[in-house]
Amino acid sequence: MRVALTTQDFLYRAEAVWANRTAVIDEPVQPAGAVDTTTYGDLGRRIRAWQAGLDALGIAEGERVCVVSHNSARLLELLYAVPASGRVCVPVNFRLSRDEVAYIVENSGATVLLVDPEIDEVLADVTATHRFVLGEQTENELMRFDVEPRPWARPDEDATATINYTSGTTARPKGVQITHRNSWVNATTFAMHTRTWERDVFLHTLPMFHCNGWGMPFAMAGLGVPQVVIRKIDGAEILRRVRDHGVTLMCGAPAVYNAVLDAAATWEGEIPGRDTVRVVCAGAPPPSRTIQRIIEELGWEFLQIYGLTETSPLLTFNRTRPEDLHLPPSERAKRLSRAGSPSLGTRMTLSDTGEVLVRSNTVLEGYWEKPEETADALADGWFHTGDGGTIDPDGSELVISDRKKDVIITGGENVSSIEVEDVLFSHPAVAEAAVIGVPHERWGETIKALVVVADGAVVSEADLIAHCKAKLAGYKAPTSVEFREAIPRTATGKIQKFKLRQQFWAETGRQIG
Repeated sequence: MRVALTTQDFLYRAEAVWANRTAVIDEPVQPAGAVDTTTYGDLGRRIRAWQAGLDALGIAEGERVCVVSHNSARLLELLYAVPASGRVCVPVNFRLSRDEVAYIVENSGATVLLVDPEIDEVLADVTATHRFVLGEQTENELMRFDVEPRPWARPDEDATATINYTSGTTARPKGVQITHRNSWVNATTFAMHTRTWERDVFLHTLPMFHCNGWGMPFAMAGLGVPQVVIRKIDGAEILRRVRDHGVTLMCGAPAVYNAVLDAAATWEGEIPGRDTVRVVCAGAPPPSRTIQRIIEELGWEFLQIYGLTETSPLLTFNRTRPEDLHLPPSERAKRLSRAGSPSLGTRMTLSDTGEVLVRSNTVLEGYWEKPEETADALADGWFHTGDGGTIDPDGSELVISDRKKDVIITGGENVSSIEVEDVLFSHPAVAEAAVIGVPHERWGETIKALVVVADGAVVSEADLIAHCKAKLAGYKAPTSVEFREAIPRTATGKIQKFKLRQQFWAETGRQIG
């Protein structure tokens, strides 16, 4: 017997097994109005109301539904409701500009657009055949609580479940088609590797639009885990949610945990969650100093993954192994900064140029309406990640050295910007750092560090260059340091280095990255 692996499975089990258990605790201050705390039985009824509403609009299976929203119970419901009815959910980064959102709505061919009230005015002229503002309008005009939705006629695990648009280190976003099979395998392997179980409480610190909250909404539903929604990241508020709701698991970029560390410095009393909270980090390799602080100052367990939107995203997983528990925190933190070992079902190798290539059931179906780019990405039966790295001789562990376009070639030598950033972060005066290549008449390009200084700290350009030279080969050290108030990041914590480089390369008549 073969039964299609679809996102419906997680919802079915949630309602069948955990109908009376708390499902979602919404952000209490939602512009759309918070959804009352729901059980999984309540959640099932609300999901069917969304589906019946889409039926009433005549939205067919395979049609796209765009949702532009901050983290909210309604966005979570739509991540369940839309794919499980055979339609395609397109969760959109709410931080994008009006033109970028308009491009995604048009490119995806969405027939329904759902918008958070906070950004409704900015997106007023971005529309689709059917446009609704989340909240009162969708509750009254779209959702149908008194009608049963039509079932998905022929559930297909190879059908596209979501289209997630990239927002990382390349300029024009591409629509990544994630299938039901991709989502199912990612969710179950993610839950296994994080050791998620029925006694967990999950906090949505990760934007749900980003790779469907890394697929955790599906895994949490299947295991009946209560899900706490936080709308905007605030370190002190995260600590309060851990204390008040007994949160044990969360995912996010390094910036999330830096915010918690900052808040912990002035937190009164015991840090909540000590020895019970697990945090999963991705989006950028965190400095080992940050990992060590999470372990020592918060008492939280740090887990590292590597993946991409195109891989649903899980490819590798890194957790302190039992045989390494005797190591000092600094050494454990250093090991945890690596990408880690292949997740179950993932195969890895390197191309002749050092690019990481992978095979997995989590690899995308393709880029939406981009057959040539799909063919390039999946050439020779491997997904080409665009990242450079090294793999242990026994194939057990991956270390990411850099995005291919973030490798700095100075005087003929390749320099990993990540390596230089890690050394900069080891200086106590450095709060944030980004290392890029800038034009140089003699060497082609040279290394520049953009640095945000920690509150109350004083440090000079010469101090930081000397610090790097003491820890790195001379050619890897920055030749200049520029101090800034902040370093711009995407909503998922990535530094868009191509944008940082533009100002330095614009007048040269050539462009790097």
